[in-house]
Amino acid sequence: MTDVFVAERQSDIDTLAKGGRTNIAGFVLRLAARIPFLFIAGRIYGPDLVGRFAIAVVVVELAALLATLGLKRGLAQALSQSDRPHGCVVWDAMAVAFVASLIASAVLCTFPGIMYPNSAITGLDRFLPLIIIAVAWSDVSLAALAYRLNVKAAVTARAVVEPWTISIAAWAFSYFTIRDGLVLSYIASMTAALIASLVPFLRSYGFPRGWSPQLRPLYALARANAPLAGADILEWGSRNVDRFILGVMFEPKIVGIYYMAQQVASLPQKLKTSFDPILGPVITQSLAINDRIAIANQVRQVAFWIMAAQGGLALMGSIPGEAVMGVVGPQFVAGTAALAFLLTAEVLASTGAVSESALVYIARHRNLMISGAMLAFQVGLSFALIFAIRSFGYPVNYQAAGPAIALMLSVALTSVIKARLLGRLLGASVNPWRTPLVIAALAAIIVGSAFTALPKRYEWVELVFGEPAIAATYLFILWKWAFGPADRALFGKKPGIEPATLPHSGSPVR
Repeated sequence: MTDVFVAERQSDIDTLAKGGRTNIAGFVLRLAARIPFLFIAGRIYGPDLVGRFAIAVVVVELAALLATLGLKRGLAQALSQSDRPHGCVVWDAMAVAFVASLIASAVLCTFPGIMYPNSAITGLDRFLPLIIIAVAWSDVSLAALAYRLNVKAAVTARAVVEPWTISIAAWAFSYFTIRDGLVLSYIASMTAALIASLVPFLRSYGFPRGWSPQLRPLYALARANAPLAGADILEWGSRNVDRFILGVMFEPKIVGIYYMAQQVASLPQKLKTSFDPILGPVITQSLAINDRIAIANQVRQVAFWIMAAQGGLALMGSIPGEAVMGVVGPQFVAGTAALAFLLTAEVLASTGAVSESALVYIARHRNLMISGAMLAFQVGLSFALIFAIRSFGYPVNYQAAGPAIALMLSVALTSVIKARLLGRLLGASVNPWRTPLVIAALAAIIVGSAFTALPKRYEWVELVFGEPAIAATYLFILWKWAFGPADRALFGKKPGIEPATLPHSGSPVR
């Protein structure tokens, strides 16, 4: 019996590692594609237009998230518990998202001032919300594919099609309309991502033959997913409310500078979201057999992978921060302080974010209450820091770093609270922290500081030679002293794991 449990948990780690390899490859592709967009937006469109675009996209993406009604994570559970054909369940979900998207689009088209609180509405601004249906349908179709462990579709749509389309479109539209170029490029990228999501979705689930919407199941599905929808909104809000606060408090130029720092910092965040398609189904399968120790192993393992990778990216982005922001454009160097705080926040948030992947299934209401309280804490602290920094006479770019500091403190506290709650519910620790992480970070800081100490005219050396040196130092220490066989499963198709325990898991396999 013990051998069976060991084999099942080994299979879980193997599944997570396989999905992780696919999604990390997608992350690298996303990174390669996103950088050209940041360069084009910063150099061609400038901080004022980028700032207007950033605030509008915040509102549109929130509306799209609301339109999914929690189905991004709730669909897997709905499919695992339903006795109806899965094709009918997923098309019910698509119908719910369609209706909700129409309502959200109508509201924002009628009141476009919500998207542009600090600037005039011109050109195509009013029609941006029409793309909400594409975003929502893409999310739901990719969630349905993830239930069948098809993560390649998400990588293709989100890491290849979407970012490359927005980069190419932003460059192309700049020759025709600077005013509407960013809006049109966003619409083009979301449309392309929808097509890339629907094609594999239709191949997997087929067209809705013999299906008709059923009002009672649709209502039950929406109501059941309300806590998941709330969790999605609150998690999303914690990462985007800072941008909206800046839009209310400062001119679009300041928002544009912050947005660029946020976009650079959000690249590590994609590592966590790239694991969502595979982590959710694995957790729900363990829940189905009530194997809570396995869930703790899964959360702890994935949290460490994400934290280790995000830590390296944070060091590479923040140590030579001025050089990194300077690549986007010299006027964006003012966002260097915000970048450092945002990158640190991503590392501190990883434990809480992965813990939430399990909490949304086993303690969804408590998870929702924690997220709501911490979002309120973050918003209040953001305003308090802005006014406090302003009262000391610091310039605007220092004031604009206030929300980034508030985010960092908020997500750190959230991680502690959610990890402890999940550990108590599962009866096993989910803490992924390991001492070599700190040692690797300190060594990388020493190496990176040697490059940043060079005269400013050698700033290019920080990027060309300093970045690889920081990464090599950090990764060498982790590989040598932090990674065990279970961690190395992420880098090989045939991981070797001790039969008795999962290394660094903190709990013996029972």
